Amino acid sequence: MIELRSLEESLALGARLASLVRAGDVIALSGPLGAGKTSIARGLLAALGLEAEAPSPSFAIVQPYEPPEVRLPVLHVDLYRIEHPNEAEELGLEDARYDSLLIVEWPERLGSEYWADALWLSVEPQPDGARRLTVRVPAAWEDRWPLT
Repeated sequence: MIELRSLEESLALGARLASLVRAGDVIALSGPLGAGKTSIARGLLAALGLEAEAPSPSFAIVQPYEPPEVRLPVLHVDLYRIEHPNEAEELGLEDARYDSLLIVEWPERLGSEYWADALWLSVEPQPDGARRLTVRVPAAWEDRWPLT
C-alpha cells in the first residue's frame, strides 16, 4: 500500500509510471469520484511529453494522444458513463491494446477479468485528504514495478 499525501505526490506517481510503460500496457485506475485517478493520469501524460493539461475524458470517453505529442500512442479512457460491458465494444479498446498504452479510469465497469493483465491501481480517499493506493501487479509488470 502507498499513501499519496498531496496532488503533487499523485502527479509524481504518474510521472514514475511514465518511465515504466510500454505500448500494449494497460493501467487501470479504480476509485470513487474525486479519488485522484485523473491526477495520476495527468502526471503520467505530462511525463510522456504532453505539454497541456490533459482533460478528463469523462464526456469523450476516449481521449487519444499520438506522437509527437507524447512518446507513444496513448488512449486515456473513462468508462464512468458505460452502463453495460457491450457498450465498450464500439470503443476499439482491444485493437488499441496492440500498439498503445491504455490508461483506464473506472475499469470495473467492464469487470476485472477484462483487465487481467493490467497494472491495477485502486485509489481510496482518506479522511485527512491523503489517498491510499493499493496496487495489483500482473506478471507482465513484475520485473518493472519498483514498489513490490
